[in-house]
Amino acid sequence: MILPIYAFGQPVLKKVAEDITPDYPGLQELIENMWETMHLAEGVGLAAPQIGLPIRLFVVDTHPKEDDKKEKKEEPKQPPIRKIFINARKIEENGKEWTFEEGCLSIPDIRGDVDRPERIHLRYLDENFQQQEEVFDGLNARVIQHEYDHIEGILFTERLKPIKKQLVKRKLDKIRKGEVKVDYKMKFLRK
Repeated sequence: MILPIYAFGQPVLKKVAEDITPDYPGLQELIENMWETMHLAEGVGLAAPQIGLPIRLFVVDTHPKEDDKKEKKEEPKQPPIRKIFINARKIEENGKEWTFEEGCLSIPDIRGDVDRPERIHLRYLDENFQQQEEVFDGLNARVIQHEYDHIEGILFTERLKPIKKQLVKRKLDKIRKGEVKVDYKMKFLRK
């Protein structure tokens, strides 16, 4: 089932998410719905707060789409991933900072350069609640860092350079009010 994506301005996007247990109600269905919602919206990651749930759960799929494959200029450091991350905890970020243009399904029509370290070391539970510990780099690390920020209540727009923050302020206000057109379901803050 396609779920509505919560837009910028929704309080759940600014909350630090809570851990869940294996008996979380409807977890497998929720994960399937998150995959379906993310792919329909043409995203590469989706965190539970983006669908209104303040829990530490996100999904990531960095496999390039056909159009992206044609535009590839360099090979990624790691092969693409398709993973579920539950109760993730960052152990360390390291490596050289690199700039990459990011966007977000909760903040449509806004993109901006964000500096992040090239590597992230993460401890998390997989969909079977088995503990995993891995180091990710390159694009995989970038997407994981972005989604990890969501479960910490941080949006990518907070990581933009000050001048860019000023430039997107008006657009953010429009998104908050629901004055944006997207090809997927969204839930806006109504006052």
